[in-house]
Amino acid sequence: MKKIKYYIDECIKHNLSRDKLRLKIKSNEYERLDDKTKEKLMENKETEIQDYIKHPIIIKNTNREEITEKVLEQLIQEDMDNFLKELGEGFTYVGHQYKIKVDNTFNYIDILLFNIKYNCYTVVELKITKLKKEHIGQIQTYMDYIDLEVKSIYHNKTIGIIICRENNEYVIKYCSNPNIYQTTYLTVNKEVIEYI
Repeated sequence: MKKIKYYIDECIKHNLSRDKLRLKIKSNEYERLDDKTKEKLMENKETEIQDYIKHPIIIKNTNREEITEKVLEQLIQEDMDNFLKELGEGFTYVGHQYKIKVDNTFNYIDILLFNIKYNCYTVVELKITKLKKEHIGQIQTYMDYIDLEVKSIYHNKTIGIIICRENNEYVIKYCSNPNIYQTTYLTVNKEVIEYI
């Protein structure tokens, strides 16, 4: 019943066509939401940005067997619309390999987004391994840079999303920044997605 209500609400909220609704159902969108998010939706509580990040995020693969971070980023670039929908509501694309200078060293943010609904920049880092504590330090640095050098006083604090191959609940549990989120990715053959 909760699942049906979710899809009915999605149809009303986004004026979905039958085909778009079918895609949401076939991709198990409801099942990929966090349990806390499902509770908030059923109780009509206000949701936050992390509530709509799917677990896992589905990325279309064009039959590439070996996935590197560069290949993963390329797959996302090839289907940015789908990627933004997988992340949730209100995300817009700013750039990839976004160049920043920390001290005398250039660093590159994998993907930089802006969320219109929550009025904040979003740093996305891609990892093809299990989440590690080093990833938290890296994304924290990038988020701090965006907060200090890019965002205006009218924007909310930057958030970070680490998309990795495998969760590590302990790294996130002991992360002191509540604006850092993590999820996993699942690559799916392009023909399978189109069949859905």
